[in-house]
Amino acid sequence: MTGTPTSATTTVHVRYFAAAEEAAGTAAEVLTLPAGATGADLRAAISAARGAAVDRILAISSLLVDGVVLADPAAPLGEPARVDVLPPFAGG
Repeated sequence: MTGTPTSATTTVHVRYFAAAEEAAGTAAEVLTLPAGATGADLRAAISAARGAAVDRILAISSLLVDGVVLADPAAPLGEPARVDVLPPFAGG
């Protein structure tokens, strides 16, 4: 059979802002997830790697995938994806 081989993984470039950066202990990281990974999968992977402090922030944060708010956590992230973790900000 011929064709383009598919990747078994997807690369996700994650950037953390404000309280999310503080909780994660880093401003950015690159994660490798299974192909077809969703926003929910990404949240689970970050929580597993970074612990309870970041888990609490993720629960109230928005995820922007390639600049667009991820409204459906079951939606696939795409390949490669850039995800910004944005906790609520004070002020206007």
